[in-house]
Amino acid sequence: MDRLQAMQIFARVVEMHGFSKAAENLSIPPSTVTRTIKELEKFLGVKLLQRTTRHLNLTPDGTLYYQHCCRLLAEIEAVEASFPGSNGQAKGKLRVGMTASLARLFVLPSLKQFQASYPDIELTLSLSDRTVELVPEGIDCVIRAGVPHDSPTLVARRIANFEWVTCASPDYLKEHGEPNTLEDLQHHHAVGFFSKQQGRPMSWRFVINDEELVIHMPQTLAVNDTQTYVDCGLEGLGLIRAANYMVLPHLRSGKLQQVLSHYPAPAVPISVMYPQNRHLSPPVRAFVNWVSHLVQSAEPEWQIGEEFMAS
Repeated sequence: MDRLQAMQIFARVVEMHGFSKAAENLSIPPSTVTRTIKELEKFLGVKLLQRTTRHLNLTPDGTLYYQHCCRLLAEIEAVEASFPGSNGQAKGKLRVGMTASLARLFVLPSLKQFQASYPDIELTLSLSDRTVELVPEGIDCVIRAGVPHDSPTLVARRIANFEWVTCASPDYLKEHGEPNTLEDLQHHHAVGFFSKQQGRPMSWRFVINDEELVIHMPQTLAVNDTQTYVDCGLEGLGLIRAANYMVLPHLRSGKLQQVLSHYPAPAVPISVMYPQNRHLSPPVRAFVNWVSHLVQSAEPEWQIGEEFMAS
């Protein structure tokens, strides 16, 4: 029995919550996974996993062994990456989750740069707005906009902030007028945006005298895709409230005009999240550092100046 390989297979079974998923992730036959775990348990003389028809749970010995496996495998990976044989480069498979809007606006335009710097990393982008279960789905890290929920299993590294911008097309404002106060919003209608998780349109939130004010806008249309949401604003279908990085090009071109700029909203973080019990592998570390620099270098451009405000 190759003990290093057995440790890798065992760790992946735990992380993928199943033998079949681990086999698929490792591109090996399920029978190999089953045989390896049996041999490993026999070699150690303990039961590592409790298996039922629906669940796979670690035994106390399995939990202890898994923690040691994670530490040792991470150390081996880091040592190997530091030697000349690896060409001084991070290498291996890397699966990153993010929203389509973040991918389109930030990552894809600069992806050739990342590939040139790390040619031995096999990158897979999983694009979705839904909440991702990192370990069961085999995702190494995710990039998310919004305040991350407290998690005992994830580390959130903030890489930038954004602000909400209320805006509309010139045609909409010409027809309906420009709202100058929050009270004016009752005479307007907005395009609604609802997340796939919540299933209901999101409210608009402003900060007045250090207190948060929630406004439920009248809506005749709602969508659940961020690009479609911005497109609705461009088509003059109503007011929209979007992240400044998403609408900045349209504000510059004049296709959208900002309104209510004197009513601030709390800054919202953009974070990279990854499992806290997993040492950052060289590919994950390389990507996190690269995307952090990429987003931070673009962040000053998100400041909306007076030249982009509606006159």
